[in-house]
Amino acid sequence: MNATTPASAPASAPASAPRPIRTAATLVVLRDGSEGLEALMLRRAEKANDQNSGASVFPGGVVDAHDRHLHPLCAGLDDAAASARLAVPEGGLDFYAAAIRECFEEAGLLFASDGANLPVRLIDLPSGELAAMRDAAEQGTGALLAMCDQHGWRLAGDRVVYFGHWLTPPGMPRRFDTRFFVALMPAGQEVHPDGRETVEHMWLRPADALDPARSLKLMNVTRRVLQQLDVFQRADEFMAHARQLREIPLNMPRLADGPEGRRAVNIEEPAYDEIGRLDPEGRGDARYALEAGLVTRLSDRVIRVVGGAGDNSYLVGGSEGWALIGPAPLEDALRAAAPGPVRWTVTAQSDWPGGTLDLGGATLQMLMSGNGGPSFLLVEERMLFTGTNVAVTGKNDAIDWIAPSQGFIHRPRAASHADAAGAPAYRR
Repeated sequence: MNATTPASAPASAPASAPRPIRTAATLVVLRDGSEGLEALMLRRAEKANDQNSGASVFPGGVVDAHDRHLHPLCAGLDDAAASARLAVPEGGLDFYAAAIRECFEEAGLLFASDGANLPVRLIDLPSGELAAMRDAAEQGTGALLAMCDQHGWRLAGDRVVYFGHWLTPPGMPRRFDTRFFVALMPAGQEVHPDGRETVEHMWLRPADALDPARSLKLMNVTRRVLQQLDVFQRADEFMAHARQLREIPLNMPRLADGPEGRRAVNIEEPAYDEIGRLDPEGRGDARYALEAGLVTRLSDRVIRVVGGAGDNSYLVGGSEGWALIGPAPLEDALRAAAPGPVRWTVTAQSDWPGGTLDLGGATLQMLMSGNGGPSFLLVEERMLFTGTNVAVTGKNDAIDWIAPSQGFIHRPRAASHADAAGAPAYRR
C-alpha cells in the first residue's frame, strides 16, 4: 500500500525561512509568419545554479529599483493608469518600463517612438552605435535615459499590453512575481541576443515550440503562455484579446509528486486545492495523482484510502474512535490505515446512529440532499463528504471543503445560475 507524507511536518522539523519573492516583467513579442502567429523565443545561456539555464524563454527580467526613474520617459501611459491596470496601489509603470528595458538588453529590440511619434528604426543607426547603446543601457537606467534624451525618443508604453500574472511556486530556489506583457515586433528593427544572458533567438509558432520533437527546455509558465497563444491565428488577434481583458488572475502553480515525478500543478488541475492545504510551504510531497492503495493523511482527523476502482474511502476520527465513510467494506487495509479502532461505518442513511456522531474532537453530522442521498459533515473542519459533482453555494457557504467519492478534496466552487438550479440543497 502506498502512503503519502502526513499533512503537517513533524514538530521537530525546523521551519525553513520563507524564500524572498522578486518582482519581474516579461515581454512576449509577436509577429505574423508565413503560417500564422509566431513568438520570439530566446535561449538562455548555460549557467551553474540557474534553474532556467539553457531554457527557451521570452525576453524579461527583474524589476530594478531604478526603473521608476524611467516614468517620465514613458509615452501613452502614466503610473496611475498602469497601476490600475495591474491592480497595484502604485508603481505599476515600473513593470512596463522594466519589460521594455529588459527586451532591449536581451534581444536588442527597443519599443520607443521618435519626436514625430513614429516607431524608432534601430536599423537606420550607424554601424556599431546600437551595440554601444545596449552596452550603455545595461549599466543602468541613467544611460538609457541619456540615450533617449539624446535622440528625442520616448518609451512606447502604449504599445505594450499587460495580459498575465504568474508567481513561482513555493519551494523553488528562486521565486518571482512576474507580470506578462505582449507587443508586436517593431518595424525597422532586428533581434540580436546579447550573447551573455541570451545566446540564440528563434521565431516559432506556438505549436512548434511546444512540439516535443523540437526538444526545447520550457519552464511551466512559458509552456502555459505558448498554449494560450496557440489558440490564435494572427498576432493582432491576440493583441486585441489582451487589450479587452478586464480582471487578470494571479496564477501560482504548486509543486507535487506523482507518476511523472515532481512537477508544477496549475490552478485548474483537480489536485490544486488539496496540494495547497497539505503542502503550503512547497515541500513537493503532496500528490497530483491518486493511485489505487494510496493512503493520505488529510488532517489529524481525516485519512483517505483510494480503492482499486479509484473510489475514496475516508476514515474520520478522534479520541473516541474512528468512522468509515465510503463505498469500500471495512477490510484489513482500511483497518491498518486507521490510527485507532474503527467503530462505525456510515456509508448510507441506514448506517447512521441518529443525531450527531461524537468521535472525541471530531463531530459528524448527516446532511440530506434534495435527491435523498446522505452526505456527512465534519463540523470541526467544515468538510463535507459527498459525491463528485457538488456545487456548495449560498446557504451552504459554511462548508470549506468538499471530500468527494472520487478525486481530490477541493474548495466549494461558485455555481453559475445553471449550476445553482441543479445544486443539491442540504438539510440536517
